[in-house]
Amino acid sequence: MNKKIRVPYNYLPFEFKKTSKIFSEWRKLIISTDFTLGKFMENFEKEFANYIGMKYCIGTNNGTDALILSLKALAVGKGDEVITVANTFYATVGAIVECGAKPVFVDCDERYQINENLIKEKITSKTKAIIPVHWGGASPNMNKIIKIAKKFSLSVVEDACMGIGAKLYNKKPGTFGIVNAFSMHPLKSLNVMGDGGMVVTNNKKLYHWMKKYRNHGMIDRNNIEFWGVNYRLQPLQAIVASNQLKKLDQVIKKRNSNAKYLDKLLSNINKYIVIPSRPTHYKETFALYMILAKDRDKLIYFLNDKLIEAKIHYPIPLHLQKASKIYGYREGDYPVSERQAKLLLTLPIHQFINKKQIDYMYQNIKAFYKINNE
Repeated sequence: MNKKIRVPYNYLPFEFKKTSKIFSEWRKLIISTDFTLGKFMENFEKEFANYIGMKYCIGTNNGTDALILSLKALAVGKGDEVITVANTFYATVGAIVECGAKPVFVDCDERYQINENLIKEKITSKTKAIIPVHWGGASPNMNKIIKIAKKFSLSVVEDACMGIGAKLYNKKPGTFGIVNAFSMHPLKSLNVMGDGGMVVTNNKKLYHWMKKYRNHGMIDRNNIEFWGVNYRLQPLQAIVASNQLKKLDQVIKKRNSNAKYLDKLLSNINKYIVIPSRPTHYKETFALYMILAKDRDKLIYFLNDKLIEAKIHYPIPLHLQKASKIYGYREGDYPVSERQAKLLLTLPIHQFINKKQIDYMYQNIKAFYKINNE
């Protein structure tokens, strides 16, 4: 234990160590000068729609744009309310606000997912949609959420940004709602060399509207049907995404293997560490491997000193952020999210982590809690 072993959180130097296939396709793109939309992006959109199991895919600049485009397609706007979870990333709520609507928070459960049992009490005459988040690459109870939405005639927009490659009830995240958003941020399960995102739907009318809106509302070079914006995915990134998609299932398999091994180790010290339940009919992406840890702040400092790049996602729930003050939320409104924010710890278990590194993490966590090696 005297020798330190680096356990990196950032795996991108390994992810893009071999780029010959990508560069080869980039050369074809450069020769074609198909730099805006075009066949390379259309090919990826078809590949992703087929992988997810939806009819239509629209590539976007990033996951945030994908969420905004999804909400705008459903005419979410000023005076509307959109229900989501209090412990998600800022983009989920930022997209709601960008559309002019009010975010209405629901507390999370012990798996860090939106607590579906608390959704009904948040529904009002102004509620337009529900955004369940597949937080950390795990999934909420989508079947129950869909039932609630149908009962109250609400739209469901899945924030599946961390859920690419996951599965629940033999379905993939992003196939439950009417229009759903994904991200290809560099540290997502399907990643590109920068930002990228997608929207998927089975609704042909919404698909055609979104295709036009993400390209300025253009019908052709000389005509626009309505005022839109530029949300286009760059063809350079579409080529990277196509390449990454081919190996995604192997990436998820390796992450799940690492997570299962670390779960088994950490279960031996459950006095100090709480591992969320892993329902057998769910497959996670482990975009984030999160646990609750006693004395979290001291532990993360200890681990970082040992070259273990542990992180926190995130220390301040959204309703307590400065930006949320205008909505009147207060401390105590969402007690589970608040409690977890003080204890959450993210450990690296990505596809480039090996068992030796996992053992090293475990031994150092035991050392921090002064647990003897018996």
